[in-house]
Amino acid sequence: MLELVHFQILSAAIFSIGIFGVLVRRSAVMVLISIELMLNAVNVNLVGLAAFVDRPADERVFGQILVVFIITIAAAEIGLALAIVLRVFRNRGSANVDDLNLMKW
Repeated sequence: MLELVHFQILSAAIFSIGIFGVLVRRSAVMVLISIELMLNAVNVNLVGLAAFVDRPADERVFGQILVVFIITIAAAEIGLALAIVLRVFRNRGSANVDDLNLMKW
C-alpha cells in the first residue's frame, strides 16, 4: 500500500536529480530539462498531499487543480525558454551556459 512518505521520497529524489542537473550541466537545454524535473517533483508532492489529506473528496481536488496550472505554466515557460536558447544558438553558435556573456559590458 502506498503511503504519503513514498510520494515524498519519490519527489525528493526527482528534485535532487533536477538540482544536480542544474548545477552540473553546461548546456542550456539540459538546464531547462532539469528545471522541468524540479517542477514535476513539486507536482508529485502536491498530488500525494492532495490524495492523503484528511478532507472531503471535493476539497481534495484543489491540489490536482493546482498541478494542472503548474503544468500549464511550465509548458509556456519551456516553450519561451527554448525559443530564446535557439535564437542564442543561431547568433552565437553555442548553447553552452558558460560561453554566454551577453549581459556583460
